Amino acid sequence: MSKGITSKNDDYSQWYNDIVIKADLAEHSSVKGCMVIKPYGYSIWEKIQAVLDQKFKDTGHSNAYFPLFIPKSYFSKEAAHVEGFATECAVVTHYRLKNDGNGNIVVDETAKLEEELIVRPTSETIIWNTYRGWIESYRDLPLLINQWANVVRWEMRTRLFLRTTEFLWQEGHTAHATSQEAVEETERMLDVYADFAENWMAVPVVKGKKTPTERFAGALETYCIEALMQDGKALQAGTSHFLGQNFAKAFDVKFTSKEGKQEHVWATSWGVSTRLMGALIMAHSDDAGLVLPPKLAPIQVVIVPIYKGDEDLAKISTFVNELMMKLKGMGISVKYDSRDSQRPGFKFAEYELKGVPVRLAIGGRDMENGTVELARRDTREKATVPQEGLDIYIANLLNEIQENIYSRAHQFREEHITEANSYDEFKELLDGKTGFISAHWDGTAETEKQIKEETKATIRCIPLNNKQEEGVCILTGKPSIQRVLFARAY
Repeated sequence: MSKGITSKNDDYSQWYNDIVIKADLAEHSSVKGCMVIKPYGYSIWEKIQAVLDQKFKDTGHSNAYFPLFIPKSYFSKEAAHVEGFATECAVVTHYRLKNDGNGNIVVDETAKLEEELIVRPTSETIIWNTYRGWIESYRDLPLLINQWANVVRWEMRTRLFLRTTEFLWQEGHTAHATSQEAVEETERMLDVYADFAENWMAVPVVKGKKTPTERFAGALETYCIEALMQDGKALQAGTSHFLGQNFAKAFDVKFTSKEGKQEHVWATSWGVSTRLMGALIMAHSDDAGLVLPPKLAPIQVVIVPIYKGDEDLAKISTFVNELMMKLKGMGISVKYDSRDSQRPGFKFAEYELKGVPVRLAIGGRDMENGTVELARRDTREKATVPQEGLDIYIANLLNEIQENIYSRAHQFREEHITEANSYDEFKELLDGKTGFISAHWDGTAETEKQIKEETKATIRCIPLNNKQEEGVCILTGKPSIQRVLFARAY
């Protein structure tokens, strides 16, 4: 098959779009700004969901579901929150259509809602209004809830997976008796996200805090994981927010403490979205197509027979069926592509494009020699290996591929963190595909805004493992005690 993928060195943006479309992950919908996630893309998202869902349950959380529509008045109760989302909200004003008598369907102007409904951009308001009826005593705490849902944030410029008007995500919302417990929950979930990103997605991340300007609307503190893509831009891969008592006070969510006092609860929220799909693509893929870490690959091993007739195919299939039973018994997903409608070369190109980690080719001569041809997607290397013990070899190889993909991404990240000690040096570094720039900042919103306006670089985070280091702000020359990470970002 002809891949027709633009080189990432020639046009990174087009390269990304080509992979998303040609690897059958997603496509633009007829609804402007929205996407259709195709079966192969959705199967990757399902694997992401399954791993994260189990991690949430292992840390004591339960799943629930809340309404898609939120009364507008709920947003008015938390001023900072509504201000943060006001420009992105889709609003439902009427509840009925009618025929205008000329064969056209129009909005029935008599069917106006008494109160407009906001299509969920995030669920804090509807959830905290609900929690008011769920929480009465300290015995009801902590309340640890997660929701898998879709959200709508009106976008003018969209990119598949990275920024669409409607997208899929999970959002955790928890209530606690003390500030300390809520902060611990916020940090715990950040660690869950970081572990998933590094050990399943094979994407190294920096854990940090957002500046006050970049915090989630209504949060006292926002923690994040930041990843670096191959074009040197950063991507926020997940966030965890300490909400303090803002939402509890806005919706009057109180509990009776052990001492018999009425107190407002302390809150967190945290989430990741289908944006992770974009990170997965941009962190690892190449000009031949998608590169998937084995732990998230829908198909970990594909087997392609090369035969001249039915007798050849029957012999190969007998061996393959036995091998597949062994692999599936080890929890390895495997596909046997014996289609006679496509030539082996077409199949090789197809599975390379789709990022299948391991490809086996088996022909009549291989059956005579007791061997198979094995190709690994991460390095594109081929080798002839024995059929005996092949299941164990493949299991070990999948682990090796997972580790290699992470190591490669980690090395790239480390090579693209550069220190800047002056504004001129900072701007010069931004002219190339630098990645993260570690630089001093004076801690003011004014300086942060000026740097963003002049360079389009933002403070991605204040790393949690930051060392204290005296210095001066690259823009103002004012004293600073630590560096922060700047980058241009998605």
